Amino acid sequence: MSEEENFEQMEEPIDEDEEKLPFAKAEVVRLMKENLDDDKMIRERVKVEMNKFLGEVLKNVCKQLNEYPYTTIEYEMLKESTYPYTNIERINQEKERILLHLEAIKADCNALAMDVQKTLKLKDVVEEDSFASFSATEEEEEE
Repeated sequence: MSEEENFEQMEEPIDEDEEKLPFAKAEVVRLMKENLDDDKMIRERVKVEMNKFLGEVLKNVCKQLNEYPYTTIEYEMLKESTYPYTNIERINQEKERILLHLEAIKADCNALAMDVQKTLKLKDVVEEDSFASFSATEEEEEE
């Protein structure tokens, strides 16, 4: 065997998934390593799935950009389309704030409901007493 044939046999076989990746795998891995701690190792599946995920994000942004009626895509359009991805922390904070506010509203509603029930019970008791005395007089009349 020639050296070239040995080299080809030593190369890892190209996975079918890798051929369909939207971005250069080396670039995605380089960016991941830049943003991860030095002691982290990245499994092959994670590299591939991150690449696919980034491709899906790109597709979703492009779908939103296609909704604009214009033939030229402007920077403001891109900013608007990428907002959910670039402001995820602010969106999560707003979600948390809204949930806390809804919990406070629930507590207020429960307190009001208890007040209404107490008020209605008092009225029911008063009405029952007057009804009871009224019905007692009817019974007495019958005798």
